Amino acid sequence: MKVREYFDKKTVFSFEVFPPKKTSPVEVIYQTLDELHDLHPDFISVTFGAGGSSNNSNAINVANKIRESGVTPVLHLPCINYDKQEISAVLDQMKANGIENVLALRGDINPDIPPKKEFAHASDLIRFIKTQGSFDIAGACYPECHPDCDSIDEDIANLKIKVDAGADHLISQLFFDNDSFYSFMDKARAAGINVPVEAGIMPVVNKNQIERMVTTCGASLPRKFVKIMQRYEHNPEALRDAGIAYAINQIVDLVASGVDGIHLYTMNNPYVARKISEAVQGIINA
Repeated sequence: MKVREYFDKKTVFSFEVFPPKKTSPVEVIYQTLDELHDLHPDFISVTFGAGGSSNNSNAINVANKIRESGVTPVLHLPCINYDKQEISAVLDQMKANGIENVLALRGDINPDIPPKKEFAHASDLIRFIKTQGSFDIAGACYPECHPDCDSIDEDIANLKIKVDAGADHLISQLFFDNDSFYSFMDKARAAGINVPVEAGIMPVVNKNQIERMVTTCGASLPRKFVKIMQRYEHNPEALRDAGIAYAINQIVDLVASGVDGIHLYTMNNPYVARKISEAVQGIINA
């Protein structure tokens, strides 16, 4: 099923997972997928490695396993380190496995891998995918501005190019302040970006995780969130529970405000996904 069809009926609720490390067999994630399947998400997205990564075949296998379980898979596809022939090969693999939903990304620039020149932006990839078959195409967006942009207005203009290229819907980078998301949405709608937008929520369950995520994506930390980190950073169980509660509160507010969907970054942790899913199931389905 195409993901865009879900938005016509309800508030979409989805998960993200990543394949196991290349030193581990792909089967280690299958129990996690079984547990996530029992939570009945609308779809599960699977991350995909940079050019040359041996994890890419694992990503296809994980996406296929999701499909076989009866849940819609979405395969991440970064393009900065791939050429058209390589992207075509991945899309052919997707077709062969009945995977028809893709998240089109530029991808992070790896200093150890010289970027290729055929896809400088995600919009270039989206245009190319449109010529390769009937795929549902998601794009990424940044509520607090893409790190490479000088301003949110510049980022919104680039996002409009991405949507005009053919993105069917968008998934946001993680954020911890809902007001930042609402401000972003006001600007996006004013710019004529009218496709559905899922809010990306990451439940923070340890201090190292939040430090890594903030460094990577530049998400700001509200005062109340910082207080939680400071209060419980030396109590892992309390910090986990506080992180789950914070994410639940974000989701309740977002759904009450009419968000198109929630995309939960599970970090392959079914316990956390279950606690949040059970807490918000009633409002998601209301």
